[in-house]
Amino acid sequence: MERTGVEIGIFGGSGLYKLLDGAQEIEVDTPFGEPSAPLAVGEIGGRKVAFLPRHGIKHQFPPHRINYRANLWAMKAAGVRRIIAPCAAGSLQPDVARGMFVICDQLVDRTRHRTDTFYDGPKTTHVAFADPYCPELRSAAIAACGRLGIPFRPAGTVVVIEGPRFSTRAESKWFSGQGWEVVNMTQYPEAILARELELCYVNISLITDYDVGLEGDPSLEPVTQEEVLRVFKENNEKLRGLLNAMIPEIPEKPSCGCQSALEGAQF
Repeated sequence: MERTGVEIGIFGGSGLYKLLDGAQEIEVDTPFGEPSAPLAVGEIGGRKVAFLPRHGIKHQFPPHRINYRANLWAMKAAGVRRIIAPCAAGSLQPDVARGMFVICDQLVDRTRHRTDTFYDGPKTTHVAFADPYCPELRSAAIAACGRLGIPFRPAGTVVVIEGPRFSTRAESKWFSGQGWEVVNMTQYPEAILARELELCYVNISLITDYDVGLEGDPSLEPVTQEEVLRVFKENNEKLRGLLNAMIPEIPEKPSCGCQSALEGAQF
């Protein structure tokens, strides 16, 4: 599969099921079952990329049923070494507005029932995850947002909930009270599985709504699935512009430590 020459992978979230015109579809077999969809392989800015909608092309896989291991494995099998992972997300802070992009630097895992490792033994493997996101890809995303004038935050913490339900008001207030900026359902285990495969990985959270814990302002409406999808569609063009600006600027040879994550991690 590495003969495809693909170097960059892109996961699509809610509302983003197709990205590349004239793409070649590639079926990838994995030891973990089928990925959410075939890989769509094409070019952006002269760089060969693979696109995969994490929920499937018909949004048939809810967050807790996505085969995250198969998706990541398929990307690496195709030659991908760097992954851009945009996602729809809710705001936990009044100043993180709809339409803003947050280039997350931290995450908090609040999921409960997901398979989150490739290493179930017999070799014990403890991968460092203090900084979940690739600093080099984060810098590229931040620079591209700045050049395009997209409202963004250069850092933020995403709290990942199990889904498919949204948060209660009490849960949302708790998350907001901790100072966390973003709530989402797919960043875990996607991010840690990328690290275990020594893939660079960056999240771009596209803020589509305010979560239910933000009360007192009539403009801060409670989250609904319809609102998430409506605002996400409005963000799609900005996201496409961001990818077109960002991908050509990604260094061909990484200078981060993501691709040596297993060094010293296995016992």
